[in-house]
Parts: sequence; structure tokens; C-alpha cells
Amino acid sequence: MWKIKIADGGNDPYIWSTNNFVGRQIWEFDPNYGTEEHRAEVKKAQQKFWENRFKVKPTSDLLWRMQFLREKNFKQTIPPVKIEDGEQITYDKATAALKRTVNFFSALQASDGHWPAENTGEFFFLPPLVMCLYITGDLYNQFTVEHRKEMLRYFYCHQNEDGGWGLHIESHSSMFCTTISYISMRMLAQGLDSSAIKKDSFDGGLKWIHDHGGVLTVPSWGKAWLSMLGLYDWAGVKPLPPEFWLLPSYLPMHPAKMLCYCRLVYIPLSYLYGKRFVMKTTPLLLELKDELYTQPFDQIKWSSARHLCAKEDLYFPPPFLQELLWDSLYLFVEPFLNRWPLKKLRQRALEKTMNLIHYEDENSRYVTIGCVEKVVCMLACWVEDPNGDAYKKHLARVPDYIWIAEDGMKMQSINSQSWDAALGMQALIAANLTDEIGPVIKLGHDFLKKSQVDTDPYGDFKSYYRHISKGSWTFADKDHAWQVSDCTAEGLKVCLHLSMMPSEIVGEQMEPERLYDSVNILMSLQSKVNGGVSPWEPPGAGAWLEKLNPIEFLEDIIVEHEYVECTSSTIQALVLFKKLYPGHRKKEIEHSIAIATRFIESIQMPDGSWYGNWAICFMYGTWFALGGLAAVGKTYYNCAAIRRAVEFLLRTQQTDGGWGESYNSCTNKVYTPFEDNHSNLVHTSWAMMALIHAGQMERDPTPLHRAAKLLINSQTEEGDFPQQEICGVFMRNCMLHYALYRNYFPLWALAEYRRRVPLP
Repeated sequence: MWKIKIADGGNDPYIWSTNNFVGRQIWEFDPNYGTEEHRAEVKKAQQKFWENRFKVKPTSDLLWRMQFLREKNFKQTIPPVKIEDGEQITYDKATAALKRTVNFFSALQASDGHWPAENTGEFFFLPPLVMCLYITGDLYNQFTVEHRKEMLRYFYCHQNEDGGWGLHIESHSSMFCTTISYISMRMLAQGLDSSAIKKDSFDGGLKWIHDHGGVLTVPSWGKAWLSMLGLYDWAGVKPLPPEFWLLPSYLPMHPAKMLCYCRLVYIPLSYLYGKRFVMKTTPLLLELKDELYTQPFDQIKWSSARHLCAKEDLYFPPPFLQELLWDSLYLFVEPFLNRWPLKKLRQRALEKTMNLIHYEDENSRYVTIGCVEKVVCMLACWVEDPNGDAYKKHLARVPDYIWIAEDGMKMQSINSQSWDAALGMQALIAANLTDEIGPVIKLGHDFLKKSQVDTDPYGDFKSYYRHISKGSWTFADKDHAWQVSDCTAEGLKVCLHLSMMPSEIVGEQMEPERLYDSVNILMSLQSKVNGGVSPWEPPGAGAWLEKLNPIEFLEDIIVEHEYVECTSSTIQALVLFKKLYPGHRKKEIEHSIAIATRFIESIQMPDGSWYGNWAICFMYGTWFALGGLAAVGKTYYNCAAIRRAVEFLLRTQQTDGGWGESYNSCTNKVYTPFEDNHSNLVHTSWAMMALIHAGQMERDPTPLHRAAKLLINSQTEEGDFPQQEICGVFMRNCMLHYALYRNYFPLWALAEYRRRVPLP
């Protein structure tokens, strides 16, 4: 039986930590763990998900929840609350409903103070890891039979009815993800008994590929992975010359100006391309070479396939000039770089890329910035030295990415410990029940204090294109080490709020110097041009560089951009900080708040909403925007932007009192409700809190009462909320499952409703 382990570094000599592994969450299979009753409970959850897999596609993330609730002997002691039609919500009923969800959420806290959670949903996360370990020969060493069975379960559970796999768990089938999923399944199935193999799933995947013309039209990332497996030819891949990393820094196309996530994918990919790495063939690969194409492999004209992309995958069509660039590099540049004497330049470029990879790996304790980057960096380290320590250190951190739920085993995007803790803690603080849950607040506070990054990247970090990180919080844990502005702002808000509460209840407050460091990094990430705040590194590169985006299924991936969420979080944190520390950098902070406020007002959509970049979509963006505007004293009566936003929110409220928004809002950039106009509880929570920011209770509280009724009546017996549609997003087109959103956002909305809306 599977069990989750918290803050456990194990005995691997190739792993180390900056804070004794606080925040680490890894899974272990123990055949002796649990009783027959517990195993039956897990099987029941797996079967229920399977039977409903086409209705609710995100998992309820039940396995670790079952373990925690069982270990803590959790029993909900407050009876369910039901609001009948025509009934007024009283303060007592709102309090009872709030306490029920607070009790449940508190029971989910881990021993180190964070809340574990699934953070995944893409089908280009797990397959590259499987393919990488197959290439290195460690797939069957790293993953036991039990691991591989659960990975296959994940593929089975999320296969679309047409036989393919989508970019994410709710999307239509795509050539990229169907291809790499099918290949990975074939690799995972090697040596397993027939009971673990669903032949119709394999047959359906291959049929989808054939029905859509074979894998020749797989997008560029797929072309690169297949080339490394010997299932494609590097001649059909857009050129990725490693010499790019030798360019002088003053050039507008220098890699230092690239978005960090993009940069850390293409550094190792350019190394692998520069080496033209192809693994030694195997019997399985020979079979796949025959299966995946609709024409003989040795008759394919690979250079003609370079720009092919299946229509199902094409979200960002490359302009003609970009295609001309790739062809020119292939025809006129690559031939020279591979001949003497310029071949020496290639060797220097390969050394440069590996130096950059090793620097990133060491700074992140071999976690790296994210799962896509993790795998290609790990493979590059193996190609450089199969027996080297760098590869072994990478292997030691693979468990950090593995997650299991009732739908099987998958790969996390990066983990979201600090993000979830900061938001969950604010929800608990808003509940104003500290006397009852003091130990929970204190433990969460301790986690956040131990998770703050307290150093900059080591050495001459600017020469490695890195920004300062001291004082930040990451999206994940401290070892991850990558600063994020909204994670920092939300973490700072929690610590500031708790500094105003009795230390004997919530723990010692954070030292002012550490708060100053947080403020410093937030202001360093603000654009001097428009006042907006970017997530990871200072903005500055020209937006025109996005025209060079080689990734057909992502958008806004080449350079840093400013976002409403990051900007609003920063405003709220700085306003609170200024109140508590009025003498620290007063004029700078006031200026920062002022230009950030103007940025938020300037990017409002014509319909009154704000586009949300990190969750679905206009409800999320509007909640953040109104939170930022309210923090600086803007109201419905003195701010036209708030009035337009309120009109948008009231106009989009559903008949059941809630709000619901399709993920198509993100991809089409136009507000799009669900086809049947049903509500989503997380979206409802965002809209409800946005209206509270706008003072709706002072004008007409009826919309808030209707929304609160929906939340209260949707609670489960335990005080949980049902899992509904996927809620997160990144780069416009990729949806991400945040499994804890269904817990702390309804909790937070009910807390604000009880606290700020007059009730009888």
C-alpha cells in the first residue's frame, strides 16, 4: 500500500537540503502498510474514479487524505448545515459551516506545517521522465512493478474516448501527448504480467496516431524526444545550436533575456541537439519505429517534416519568418559549425551549456525549476557522464516529483507547498478562529518561516542569467530556490498578519530584516516602464521576441511578462508592510504601489474583467485585481474600474447563485461559461471574494447570500467540498490541477462572508 512521507531525506548520499527537507513530500510503497479495510477503501476510490472518469477528470487526491485523516482519527463533530430555499443565512449557520471546513482543512496539515497536494494534469510531464530513464537504463531500477502499474493506471484513466491523450486531462487529444504517452506505456509495460495491460488502451492509442497521419506531424518537443530515441531524425527538428549561448549579452536575442522556464528547457535541449544524441536501439524501439508511421521509416524526407505540426496541437502558429530562420540555420549555419575549425566552437558551446546546467542543478539541489526542465537537465548530465555524480544527484530527486492518487501515479509540475500554505493560512486567518486552531496556525507559520529563501544564488549568479532570490518564497519548498513574486507576496502577507497576533499562540514573528529582504525582491521584479510585476525575473526584453516562440502549443513563453496576479499580490503585501513598517523605504514603496495600481487599471478588459494568467480565468484575474485596488483605498464609488468589474461579476452570476467558467476562456481570451451554465465552487469563491473587495454587501448583499448558500449546501459530510473541473493554467493553453483549491478557497470565501457581510 502506498503512503506519503513528510520532510524525509532518506539515506541517499546524493541528496542534501537547506532546511532539513521541510516541505518535502515523497511516496513509498509498503506491502505491509495498512489493513485489508484500508486497501479496500483505496480500491473503492480507484473504482469510483474509473467509473466517473469522463464526468470529473481531475482527481479528488484521496490517497494521502485518507492516510492523514486515519492517522489523526479525524471525525467531523459539527453537524451538516443546510440552507433551505427562502431561508436567511444566519451568523450561527455561517459560523457552523465555516468551522466544519476549517476542522477538515486543519486535519489535512502535514507534520512540518504544509499541506500536501497534487499539482499536475499535463500529459507532457510524466512521459519524458519515462523516456529519459529508459534511455539511461534506469527505468526499471528507479520504478518498481508497483510504480509502473500505477503509472499505467494514470494513462488508462485519462485516455480520451477517441483513444488519444490530450495536452492536459480535460483537453481534446493531441499528436504530441498521444505519441509520447503511447511510447511511455510500451516502455512501462515491459515485463509486467497481463493483468496490468489493457490491450484496448494500447490499440486505441496507436489507432488514433494512425488515423491522424502518424507521428511525422508531432510538435517540436516531440520531434526532439523521438530523435533521441532513434524514432525520428534530427534533420527534422528545428535547429537548436548550442552556440546560441555564446552570443554577447548585449544582443536582444541573448538567452539572459529569455523567460527562465524557456531558457532552462533549451539549454539542455541545445546540448543534446549539438551532440546529435541518439540512444542505442532496442527491440522495443525497432517495433515502435514500424508502428508509429504510416510510411516506411527509411523513406521519409526528414527536412520536409521540420515545420509539420498536427492541427490538433497547433495553438501558436509560427510566422513565416520564424520558419525561414530555422531553415537558414539548418542549411547555412549548421554545416559550418560541424566542420573544422568551427567544430572547436561547437565544443566550447557544449561546455558552456553543461556549465549552465550544472549551475542550475546545484542551486536547486537538483530539483531544478520544474518537471520539464528537470528531465532534460538530467538526461544531459547522463549523456555527459553516465557514471557521474550529477546524474546520481538528479536520480535522488526524482521522488520529489512523483505523486499518486486514485487515478494512478503521475509527475508533479514542481509541487506547490509554499503557495498552498500561504493561501491556506490566509484563509484560516480570515476565519478568525485562532483560539480554536492556534496549533495549526503556529505550525503553518513555522513552515513558512523555514521555507523562505535566505540567500541569493551562489557565486557570480548574474553571469548565469540569475536574479536575486534572498527574501523570496518559491512555489514549492526552500530547496527549490526559485523566487516567485506572488508566492513571496502571499508568504509575506501571512507573516505580517501573524506579527500582529500573540506570539504565544502563533509563534515568534519573523525578523524585520527578513521582511525587508522580501520587500526588496518584490520591488526588484517590478517593471519601471508600466508598473506591473513579473513572476520570476525582472521584465525588460521586447515582446516582439515572442514571434520566435518555437513551441506550437504554448504562448507567452519566450520572455517575462507582467501579470495582474503578481502585481496585485505585491500591492497588497506592500500596503500592509508600509502600515507596519512606515519608515522603511517609504517613498520607494509609495511609488511602487502607485505605478502598480495604474498598471492594474490599464489592463482591464472592455467587459470589466481581468484576464487571469495562472487560473481559470476572468474570475481569478478579477478577484486579484479588485483585491489590489481595494488595498489602496479604491472603492465602487471612487473607481470606475471597480464599477465595471462589479457589473461583469453580477452579469455572469448563474441562477444557482454561483459562477462557472470554462477553460476555453484561457485559450480564447474571451469569458466563456460552461456549456450548460453550471457553477464551479472554486470560481464561485473567487467571484464572491471579488464582490466583497468591491463592497457589494454595502449596496445589495443578495448576490453574496446566494453564493454563500451554494457553498454551504455543497459541503460534504466531512466538511470537504466536491472536486469539480480543473482550475489552474499556465502559458494560456495548459490547464493545471490544484487539488487543494477546492478546500481553501471556499473556506476563505465563507470566512470573508461571515466576517464582512452583516448577518442576523
